[in-house]
Amino acid sequence: MPTSLTPQRRPYVSRTASFAGSADSPVQVLEECLAEIDRREAEVGAFTVIDAAKARAAAEASAARWRAATPLSVIDGMPVGVKDMIDTADMVTGMGSPLFEGYRPLFDAASVQGLREAGAVIVGKTVTTEFASSHPRGTRNPWDLRRTPGGSSSGSAAAVGCGMLCGGLGTQVVGSILRPSGFCGAYGFKPSVGGINRGGSLDYLSQSVTGTIAASLADAWAMARVVADRVGGDPGYPGLTGPLSLPPPRRPTRLALLHTAGWPILAAPARASLEGAVDRLRAVGVTVLTPDDCPALVAVEEATSDALQITAGINAWEWRWPLGSFAARDASVLSASALDRHARSHAMTQPEYAALLAKRDRARATYALLGEQVDAVISVTAPGGAPIGLESTGNPIFVVPGSMLGAPGVSLPVLDDGGLPLGLQLLGFPQADADIFAVAGWVEGALR
Repeated sequence: MPTSLTPQRRPYVSRTASFAGSADSPVQVLEECLAEIDRREAEVGAFTVIDAAKARAAAEASAARWRAATPLSVIDGMPVGVKDMIDTADMVTGMGSPLFEGYRPLFDAASVQGLREAGAVIVGKTVTTEFASSHPRGTRNPWDLRRTPGGSSSGSAAAVGCGMLCGGLGTQVVGSILRPSGFCGAYGFKPSVGGINRGGSLDYLSQSVTGTIAASLADAWAMARVVADRVGGDPGYPGLTGPLSLPPPRRPTRLALLHTAGWPILAAPARASLEGAVDRLRAVGVTVLTPDDCPALVAVEEATSDALQITAGINAWEWRWPLGSFAARDASVLSASALDRHARSHAMTQPEYAALLAKRDRARATYALLGEQVDAVISVTAPGGAPIGLESTGNPIFVVPGSMLGAPGVSLPVLDDGGLPLGLQLLGFPQADADIFAVAGWVEGALR
């Protein structure tokens, strides 16, 4: 059933200027979030764990720091959630699976350590699909309770989309940050591969990243940036760099409109919304290239036409461990999709995996050539608004190319499909994450 309450995002960074006085405080923001949780959580089901008492104590400590003009970071006091794939020393990490029911890690994951050191208020753990893959765990879309919130970062997207949180951690290997952000009317940020340290998360796939879902562009950037500032990127990567607050808007000269293999199934209202956005950008002087007038874009379209199949194959092989160990422990509690992935991994050979990696490397090289001609790439986050039903998380066809390319991506909640939220996807180029935020800030301003 459609919800009777209109979801409202709850931005945080924009409120901090008033925290030094008595007009506002992290305590007030948290109480607003907890009140929304009381109103909506029973029907939305975004959380696996909520610790209001500990969150209130953390918010009080943050408020004192703001009053003393000694905040730990720009997100000091921000109420956030942690996707239940990511370890927390003080809360159960269930990973969306009965195998991990009641599992208590001994240590925080790197990203959680970074949030705590930055003063963020961790309200609870947010629902993930089974092992951040394809099997849903019951969260509903706050815009229409009949519909999926997307996956696998379903709980973070739903909670942020209706103001139960200001931000949440997510992960993405196929489309698990940008697609649910688009479905739930939130801002999503998928960093470049290696951008944020994934230590302490059951997240070993080579395309996967930890990122953020937030109530504003400034919140999405600040969350990610302060974490990387404290715990770095994945081993071997420099990690997310740039200013600690949102980079200033930068007008792009040329954008490329990526159709992807999903173009033929793009819903008519969603296509009209995207085309309207493109028309507005062109009206203010931005060149928007299409495959009809950009050979380099055609080459990217061809190189990513089977991105979903390439990614599925790479992921299947890389899931040999720990999925094989999980199946040996108790295959009866694994979903059909997990068992299918397990079987596929054992049907593959190392040479087949190597061939898929080589194909991905060639696609990334092709994409780098496009980067010499345009400032960013734009598309949508899904073929339309969130579909009805909770048995699927939606089609990732529009977001998987960016994941395969290792590119940073942002979802802006500026499009719609017949009144349902839909994200405008902006893709940047690897290790230039601050640049895509500068472009995204300008694009959002132009479209709003």
